[in-house]
Amino acid sequence: MDIITLEHVTKSFDGQKILEDFNLSVREGEFLTVIGRSGCGKTTMLKLMNGLLTPDRGKVYVEGKNIAETDMISLRRRIGYVIQNRGLFPHMTVEKNITYVPVISGKKNKKENHDLALRLLKLVGLEEEKLQRYPAELSGGQQQRVGIARALAANPKILLMDEPFGALDEITRQTMQDEILRLQKELGLTIIFITHDIREAMKLGDRVMVMEGGKTIQLDTPENICQVPADSFVSDLIKCVL
Repeated sequence: MDIITLEHVTKSFDGQKILEDFNLSVREGEFLTVIGRSGCGKTTMLKLMNGLLTPDRGKVYVEGKNIAETDMISLRRRIGYVIQNRGLFPHMTVEKNITYVPVISGKKNKKENHDLALRLLKLVGLEEEKLQRYPAELSGGQQQRVGIARALAANPKILLMDEPFGALDEITRQTMQDEILRLQKELGLTIIFITHDIREAMKLGDRVMVMEGGKTIQLDTPENICQVPADSFVSDLIKCVL
């Protein structure tokens, strides 16, 4: 079953087409990694999926519903969104960061929210004592874990991740890759994950989508992309993993 579908989507900014007649179907429970040069439309595609942007033409469906006919606030609260700089509120503790969406959605029971924050903190591999810390008191990898915990607080089926590990050192990055694979399997998440690292894309993705100039150049399993690259661009891209 497809949980996200983009049909003939076109999106332009200042007269420049970023996506043109773009089509994509993401299967429920799939880990889809997306790679391409800066400006190829990756982030635009992600923002269209949770209604941060609207298409000039075409339709976007989430869980079978056209999001143009959906309450956008409700939609965004059902979709986890994780970005590279983590987007944590510096003036809030870790606990308040994690429970931000449930609280603004009307869940005011302090004990329930505390228990939720603690459960999610443990789920992403952090200790209880971090709950009362502030983001500046955490390492980059710990902040990224808190960002993931916050994205999971609304119990989403879909997690959108825009280069979430790009600023981390290599050792922390590999640890976080293993963690997100574990979480995806444990929670049955559908993940769309943007990266500039072809090794990361190949390691994480059930399928890998290579984008260039607002179009899909190749969308296939890592194995098939390695064995039968669609063109010279993809062939050059995967040289470092062969």
